[in-house]
Amino acid sequence: MSKEKEVPLPEPGIKIFDSHAHIGLEKDIEKQEQILQRAAEYGVTRILDVGIDLASSLEACERAKTHEGLSASAGLHPNDCGVFDEEWPELEALGMTPGIVAIGETGLDFYRDRVPERDQVRSLEAHLDLGKRTGKPVILHCRDAFERMVEVLKEWSPVHGILHCFTAGPKEAASCLDLGLYVSFAGPLTYKKNEHLREAAALVPDHRLLTETDAPFLSPQGKRGRRNEPSFLPLTIACMAEVRKQSFAHCAKLCAQNAESLFE
Repeated sequence: MSKEKEVPLPEPGIKIFDSHAHIGLEKDIEKQEQILQRAAEYGVTRILDVGIDLASSLEACERAKTHEGLSASAGLHPNDCGVFDEEWPELEALGMTPGIVAIGETGLDFYRDRVPERDQVRSLEAHLDLGKRTGKPVILHCRDAFERMVEVLKEWSPVHGILHCFTAGPKEAASCLDLGLYVSFAGPLTYKKNEHLREAAALVPDHRLLTETDAPFLSPQGKRGRRNEPSFLPLTIACMAEVRKQSFAHCAKLCAQNAESLFE
């Protein structure tokens, strides 16, 4: 475990948008409320609560109705899309409702072999089609599948969406930008060995930049070994500000503005 690091407390008035978190993966409702309270204490006033299957998407939609600052997405994670035939009709209908502001997360994940590639691609293309029809951004997950992902996305370009938790380098970031995507950076941006990732973060233009936690996964440096949560996001923003030679307030503001325009 890395040495514990204090999360910087943003100045009053700075509003942070966590563009990708899984609040529902904490099953204890009281602990969910505590997570959201801590987030607000650290300036995280908006969170996109991301669905990974039908149940989590429905739950995220319900939480967004009762919690100011929460928005919801509906989708089927590539590791879970083996149930596409059973769950997609209801997910598709849910994605068309006003309570859902984004489609996904979807994508390709060749790190695990739970679902064959052809089935992942089928699910990804269904999400892309739903995004096109609804005008809602598509949240994309990619692990060990970047080249194949780009091949698929080129058929749908330009893509109104986000490559969430980007972990590659400047070349891959440029490919995402060429496709029309926003690029979102999470805790790995802060890891000591990820210089290539920090180089990418320095090059993404202001109007395509997002930041996220992917909570409860991928805690930033200084919190590694702990369950991640939105209140840790200022650590990632501080690193982003440093590599981009911008102020913390500027990075937080532009990422929040970008997320608000996407998830309106």
